[in-house]
Amino acid sequence: MRAVLDPNVLISGLLGPTGASARLLVRWLAGDFELIVSEHLLAELARALAYPKLRSRITPDEARSFVQILNQSATTWPDSRGGSKQSRDPGDDYLLALAATSAAVLVSGDKDLLVLAPALPICSPSEFLSRLGD
Repeated sequence: MRAVLDPNVLISGLLGPTGASARLLVRWLAGDFELIVSEHLLAELARALAYPKLRSRITPDEARSFVQILNQSATTWPDSRGGSKQSRDPGDDYLLALAATSAAVLVSGDKDLLVLAPALPICSPSEFLSRLGD
């Protein structure tokens, strides 16, 4: 099974070591699913990890290391160009395109994306854990 984890899920996994997002990261590292990333996703993640509100909880070295691990260990998929507007937030459309072109489930905590389920393969972290048998 393939999954695209929204940057908000990846950050939640770093911040809350016992939550569903952190358990997803552990499950990925254990080989329970294939994590799909793209240059755009990694760039957005790096930008978000540099926000002052996160810097107090995640050091610059930790942020760089995390992005580097994802870049080296996850499956990198090319970003799609163009595409139609699907989300209420056009900034999220690249995640939908990435999940569609890689035949992956999009895992997000973003309500603008979650409202698109079940028409599209999108679910919350806890729902994806359930699919993995957790």
